[in-house]
Amino acid sequence: MQTTSSILMVRPASFGLNVETAMTNAFQDIESKINDEDAQKAAEKEFDQLVELLTANDIEVMVVKDRPEPHTPDALFPNNWVSFHESGKVVLYPMMAPNRRKERRDDILQRLEKRYKFLKKSMIDLTSFERTNKFLEGTGSMVLDRVNKHVYACLSPRTNLDVLNKFARLMGYTPVFFHAQDHYELDIYHTNVMMCIGKTFAVVCEESITDEAKRTNVRVNLEQTNHEVIPITLDQMNNFAGNMLEVSNQKGDTPFIVMSTRAHESLTSEQIEKLEKHAKILHSPIPTIEQLGGGSVRCMMAEVFLPRDSKQL
Repeated sequence: MQTTSSILMVRPASFGLNVETAMTNAFQDIESKINDEDAQKAAEKEFDQLVELLTANDIEVMVVKDRPEPHTPDALFPNNWVSFHESGKVVLYPMMAPNRRKERRDDILQRLEKRYKFLKKSMIDLTSFERTNKFLEGTGSMVLDRVNKHVYACLSPRTNLDVLNKFARLMGYTPVFFHAQDHYELDIYHTNVMMCIGKTFAVVCEESITDEAKRTNVRVNLEQTNHEVIPITLDQMNNFAGNMLEVSNQKGDTPFIVMSTRAHESLTSEQIEKLEKHAKILHSPIPTIEQLGGGSVRCMMAEVFLPRDSKQL
């Protein structure tokens, strides 16, 4: 399956600007004057509004509360440290910022283990790469075409080719990698801010891919797997228009494309019309999370594809 109706989200306890990630995330506003207390209150409100929108559309959301200690200002982006797969495998990822490594929580895995009965022996732990300063930050670093087993990745300080190749080998994926840069020729830190893949569409900031041959290769791979490619501009990418996720309701009969209101407002009417041919659009405002966290709606949702019965494994 390419889409799931089950999402894990972590409600923030100490959200704010993470100075450990700001050097490699140009989307963070390091000059923001929002104090930590106001940032936390705003993030809680934005988080709750998004959860309410999802649940109102019959999307299952498992909300876990972040803990005040240790201090983890980016804990509301769980898709960077873990991914859950239809095969029953759970993957743990190496994170660049030391304070982000503290987001990994055994209690969350135990809660999911009880609910979905995934097998501990099916866990793949890539975190040892942190010792050699090689990183791969989950479905931030990678955008997965789960049906066709292609993994798309823009290489950056947070997305290392060696770790990517190991993930691909262990999970049976073919890597499609490239370099992508923003207006200032800085590496785009995560692939999921410049592209999104749904069942039948793909949103891609093609102009960010610096090598023409690689750019063509990305499009060819997407078109050969029957995806309608919907290009976005660098300006739209900077407004998080690439940071979308397709999900479905629990019956599996209604697909949704979830994004932030800022991303939605950056799209043209033609782009919206094309997207709506594939799924219904849901959007929610998360301005504080985007400004300080440098991530958007997709980053807040860790997809859960685990089978509910271990006999299926």
